Amino acid sequence: MSNYKRIFMDGYSYFITVVTHERNPILIKNIALLRESFYMSKQKYNYNIEAIVILPEHFHMIITPQYADEYPHIIGMIKQYFSKHCSKDDYAHLYQSKSRERKGYSLIWQKRFYEHTIRNEKDLIEKMKYIQNNPLKHGYVDEVSRWEYSSFYKR
Repeated sequence: MSNYKRIFMDGYSYFITVVTHERNPILIKNIALLRESFYMSKQKYNYNIEAIVILPEHFHMIITPQYADEYPHIIGMIKQYFSKHCSKDDYAHLYQSKSRERKGYSLIWQKRFYEHTIRNEKDLIEKMKYIQNNPLKHGYVDEVSRWEYSSFYKR
C-alpha cells in the first residue's frame, strides 16, 4: 500500500501526465474522440488548460481547476469518456492481467496518472518547456512548433 497523497490547493495549477495501457499508441489516431472527451469534461468542470501536448501514447497538460479537489475527477471523466467511445479494435490486442481484470481496470489507460502541483513561476516555466519540447524529445518532429497536437503549434 502506497502512502502517496495528492495535494489539493485551490488557486494552483497542476502538471498532469496520462499514459495509455502498455503505451498503446491510440491517442493521435483518435484525436477527435480525445478532443470530445476534453470538451465533455469542460461541460461538467470549470478548469483552464494552460498548456497541452498529445503524443500517440500519452499526454501532458497543465490545468488550473476552479476547485483543486476536482482535478482527479476531470482526468477520470476524460479517460472514462474516451474509453466508453473508443473502438475495441484499438485495444483488443492488449494483455490484461487477471488482477487488473478483477479490479475492473480499463485496457485503454494506465491505472494512475502523474500529478505535480505547480508552486511558483520557475516551476511553471520548467513544466511549460517540458510540454513544449516533448514531441522533439520523442523524435516526432525536428522543430517543436511543427507538432500540431500541442498548444505550442504554429501554423
